[in-house]
Amino acid sequence: MKKLSVIIAFILSFGYSGAQSAGLYELNAGITAQKTQKLYWENGLGVDFTSDFLFGKRIHLKTALITSRLGSAFRSNAINQESFTLGADWRFFSRKPLQIFTGFNAGYFMAHYDDPEFDDLANSSPLVQLDAGLIYRFAFPLSLSASLGYNFITSNGEQGPGTLFPLFYQFKLYYRIK
Repeated sequence: MKKLSVIIAFILSFGYSGAQSAGLYELNAGITAQKTQKLYWENGLGVDFTSDFLFGKRIHLKTALITSRLGSAFRSNAINQESFTLGADWRFFSRKPLQIFTGFNAGYFMAHYDDPEFDDLANSSPLVQLDAGLIYRFAFPLSLSASLGYNFITSNGEQGPGTLFPLFYQFKLYYRIK
C-alpha cells in the first residue's frame, strides 16, 4: 500500500508541476457521499484536478477515499469497509456552470469483518467502475455533483467481498482551491 501511495503522489506532483508551466489549472477538494444500492452509505474525501493542457479542461483527473466508518458503520454494527479510487472524467460543456460527465475509475476495496469467525471470507477486491452524472459549478468556489456508477467487479461473498455490489450513487461537494 505504501508503494501505491508513493506512485500516486509522484503522478499527482508531476501533473501539478506540468500544469504550472502549461497555464491555467484547477484544483478542487471536498467531501464525497456514496450510497451502494440496497446497502451502505459511505463518506470520504476526494480531489479533482484539471488544466488547459487536458483538452481545455475537458478531462479531470480524480482520486477519492471513502469509508463506511463515516457512514453506515458509524455507531452501528455495519461492516467497516474502505475504497480508494483513481480515475478520469470527460466533461461535456466544460466552460458552462452545468456540466455532464462520464468517467472511469480503478482502485481497491477492503472490508473489515472484525471477527475471527469470518477470517476465511474474502475481504478485498480490485475496483473497475464507470460513472456518469451532472455537476453544477456555482459562481462562488463550490461545485455540487450527483452521479450513478457501476462496479464491473462484484461478488456474492464466495469469491470476493459480499458487500461489493454493482450499482452506486455518489454526491460530491467540492471547494475550488485554485
